Amino acid sequence: MAHPDLQPFSLLATGTVPSSEPWVQMPYRDAPRFDAAEVLQHWARLHVGHALPPPAPGPLAEGWALYHSGDFERAAKLGLRHGGDGLMLANQATAIYANYLEPREAMRQLLFKQVAERAAAQVAEEPDNCHALYWQAYALGRYSQGISVARALAQGLGTKVKGALERVIALEPRHAAAHVALAAFHAEVIDKVGALVGRMTYGVRAEIAIELFERGLELHPRSPGALMEYARGLLMLEGDARLAEATRLYERAAAVDPVDARERLDVELARAGLSD
Repeated sequence: MAHPDLQPFSLLATGTVPSSEPWVQMPYRDAPRFDAAEVLQHWARLHVGHALPPPAPGPLAEGWALYHSGDFERAAKLGLRHGGDGLMLANQATAIYANYLEPREAMRQLLFKQVAERAAAQVAEEPDNCHALYWQAYALGRYSQGISVARALAQGLGTKVKGALERVIALEPRHAAAHVALAAFHAEVIDKVGALVGRMTYGVRAEIAIELFERGLELHPRSPGALMEYARGLLMLEGDARLAEATRLYERAAAVDPVDARERLDVELARAGLSD
């Protein structure tokens, strides 16, 4: 039986990519490019943060090649044509595109709603599918940031995010991205409502955030996204007292040799953060 906090919810009822306009293209020509055989060859490195098993050679492997090369729209559409396994690809491609490249705020929120809806429906059928749980949490978390964390907490979305991520870690203790996302959740709630209210109402603690960040980086030490999330988390938890450490984390992120298009986007964000 699914956890009550993880039941499906109705943000948006849709099964297709809701855009009549083409998605924005990957802007960096130096991003890595892959074919299906190369994706399968390098699968362990490409998916070290999520511990997702590789697909069989064929259409889904080709879809993952599109995703890792930065062709997020084609990857998402291909994933939607291939059932439950394809949803992992469709949800990841849609969520990453929305987070990094979609310039229209209304469309970003629509895409996050779509991922959250699809993932929640999959969780209802497969309560122990840690990958569906993760993308449900990721999409809800980004959607929540778009409407303001305080408003999202009032709507109960924070409970869904926290519950989903805790379930992911229980199911797959080596899911680095879930550790980092849950750490960021703890830090952001404390930043928005304070340590006391956060602990009493949402069960978040600064020391748990730090432990989760450290574990996430232990599992995936060269993730530029995780390094930046840790930096932001330190600043939310302790402010300028941790500025020097946060800067060093950004410097490490900016120096990563990106393994795929998503990491290339993260490295660019790290460079931009250092120049601000």
